[in-house]
Amino acid sequence: MSILTGIQRLFKSPFDHGVAHELYVAIVQQARLPAFYEDFDVQDTPEGRFDLLAVHTYLVLRRLREEHEKTTELAQALFDLMFADIDQNLREMGYGDTGIAKRVKKMAEGFYGRIKAYDLGLDEPESKIEAGKTSPSVLESALDRNLYRDSSPSAVAVIAMARYVRAQDATLANQGIDALMRGQVTFCIPAAQNEE
Repeated sequence: MSILTGIQRLFKSPFDHGVAHELYVAIVQQARLPAFYEDFDVQDTPEGRFDLLAVHTYLVLRRLREEHEKTTELAQALFDLMFADIDQNLREMGYGDTGIAKRVKKMAEGFYGRIKAYDLGLDEPESKIEAGKTSPSVLESALDRNLYRDSSPSAVAVIAMARYVRAQDATLANQGIDALMRGQVTFCIPAAQNEE
């Protein structure tokens, strides 16, 4: 090993590849589960896959944000990795540099909008969610608008997806931050609509 390589390793962030990469791989694996496309009416298109990836990345970032004094660097590395992966996928789909830059910028802006919408939905009091069963909850509306976009999911699918997102948020809240800082994350299994 050269002196330069040794110095680079010494000053390299532990989140440059390892931990953020492990979290991101787990997120991608969860977002690719067939149940979301078969049972939850998510469209198996580039847009649908991006939005499902965005939901799961958001949920992990939300958990990391709870202890931001420890996790700021990891959260940023995870965010950067997600968009580097999107950039690479767009290149593989044949987009040029100019098209990619515009598209990634638009997707990043959309992701920030989703964060705000999903935060509002997950922060909505449980009593209000139950009381509002005649109309969609804030989270259901946010998912319908973002995850489902131009598709026409059943109301049952949207409700089931909102339940899954709330369950996943609770699952992550119960995970120790130290495990996440080591790249270990546990996701719950998406239950089919008729199992809700």
